[in-house]
Amino acid sequence: YLKISKLALAFAIIHSKPPGKSSKEYTEYLARTVSEQDFGWKWKVEVLEAEVLRLRQELLLNRISPRFCLENRKQDTSAETLLGQESINPTSYSSQLEDSGCDVCNDSAFDSLGIASEFHQSEHNVNTSKHWLERVPPLNLCHTSKEQSLTAPLHFLQRLLEIRKLSEGGILQADFSELENDSFTICNSVSQLLDGLTFFYNSPKFPAPSFLTEGVCVLLSLITDSKLSNHVLKKCFKKIEEFKKNLIQIILRNRSVNRFQALHSVSQTLGLLGRNNILRNSLISLLLSGVRQFAEQLLQAHQVLSSF
Repeated sequence: YLKISKLALAFAIIHSKPPGKSSKEYTEYLARTVSEQDFGWKWKVEVLEAEVLRLRQELLLNRISPRFCLENRKQDTSAETLLGQESINPTSYSSQLEDSGCDVCNDSAFDSLGIASEFHQSEHNVNTSKHWLERVPPLNLCHTSKEQSLTAPLHFLQRLLEIRKLSEGGILQADFSELENDSFTICNSVSQLLDGLTFFYNSPKFPAPSFLTEGVCVLLSLITDSKLSNHVLKKCFKKIEEFKKNLIQIILRNRSVNRFQALHSVSQTLGLLGRNNILRNSLISLLLSGVRQFAEQLLQAHQVLSSF
């Protein structure tokens, strides 16, 4: 049946091809047209899936703490404010883009990116509730982008942690048993956060966006929180392990000339993850495994060269 269908399609293309075009050219034209339509549908599906996830996130937060969501809606800040702040900076970064990577031990070069100070500041800000709400406004997912694919789950998880801290302090009433009924939303959000972090570490920008360090600190806060860690680790542990493996491979496989500042930020992220008691042992195992494989590759290369 499949062969007959292919033969019928071939006859139909040959019969309907316009004058002046060969069958091959017309077939390629039809293939491009179908491919473009598929891409359009895929994009629409991604937008709709992002919107569904956003609505599920809002619904889950509303079930956990209706009062918090009511107060949070009063903030009328647009998504462009956050993304615009990342691109506007009076400091000149042209010298960093020209870095040859020779001075890898110079901390000032790393600090000039604003990354090192942000790591320490972000660790402090994990415990500062108002900073999160002011820093990460609600996002409009009608137009998706790589930044929004990371900041949208980051915003949701920050709000979840904010509710947790306010309820712990007795300021807000919250029912976290709702997480048992909807583990998909929090796990999907963590998964999107990890995918977004991996993408930006693979394609670094200068200056490094601050939401990278915020994302890592939020991830660590989720893992260490007594009420939330079980939901994250139970469903997302393999994804977190994959994230750590990707960071190590970024360091080992990056061969670009001007790579050292970007790799320094990745190593700082690995350092942050290594401070966590739950992630430390597996991270050390992955690091040792990566170093061993790299050493074996060097040995093989040495043996090949020594034969000449």
